[in-house]
Amino acid sequence: MITNIYETVRQQLSLEFNCAPEDFLKDENIITTPILHEKRRKFSEKPFFLQMATFGKNTVISADERIHPWLKEWIKEKEGFWLFEQHNFYELEKELRRYGYKMALTHHMFLPRPELMDIKTDLKIRWLEQEDILAYYGREEFSNALCDRFRPDRPDMLAVVALDGEDIRGMAGCSADSPEMWQIGIDVLPQYRGRGIAKILVSILRDEVFRRGALPYYGTSLSNLGSWKTALGSGFSPAWVEVETREDKDESFAK
Repeated sequence: MITNIYETVRQQLSLEFNCAPEDFLKDENIITTPILHEKRRKFSEKPFFLQMATFGKNTVISADERIHPWLKEWIKEKEGFWLFEQHNFYELEKELRRYGYKMALTHHMFLPRPELMDIKTDLKIRWLEQEDILAYYGREEFSNALCDRFRPDRPDMLAVVALDGEDIRGMAGCSADSPEMWQIGIDVLPQYRGRGIAKILVSILRDEVFRRGALPYYGTSLSNLGSWKTALGSGFSPAWVEVETREDKDESFAK
């Protein structure tokens, strides 16, 4: 079982942000140039124009060199974690639009406490191995638990479902975003929500990922409080925040 949890994550992010793992622990903010590392979490086929990450102290920014002069002025006398506040995002957004980009989602990421939870439950549980998951692709009700299709670059590895007879109440699944880091997602059907099913499934899956030698992690958005409560109740704690950019299709901003 992976025990050096934060070291594992910082090592992974250093590959994606073109920096050293210890750069995420420094006092000063760090600016690097983008990289498309072979061992990255494969969320994009090309480098992000800009991406940022903070573990609550400084911020590491990987960005196109054209925006470096502006970024160096922008980060002056700013503590890194404050760069993710809305008034600072507004300034960054205006500059990004000059290059045809805009801010995308902000990901609030959770890491597990290292001890197993060993949850006991009366729910009828069924495990789905990789070959079993194929039958569930394309079903909208499991869009958080599973990828939209089989993705060999970050495959769904395992899922666990809670059953009502043979009907699925909820499903938690995990994708191998990197060989060591498996991200957990959860879906509970509307008629079964509010019964604690999400916390039970995520907790059970969390333990099993550990047993298989990988690191379970969990991500959600700032305002998805239900998802936050699931993470906190399933043995996870807030660990880092990251954000990336995407192309702005409104050409009026690309001037």
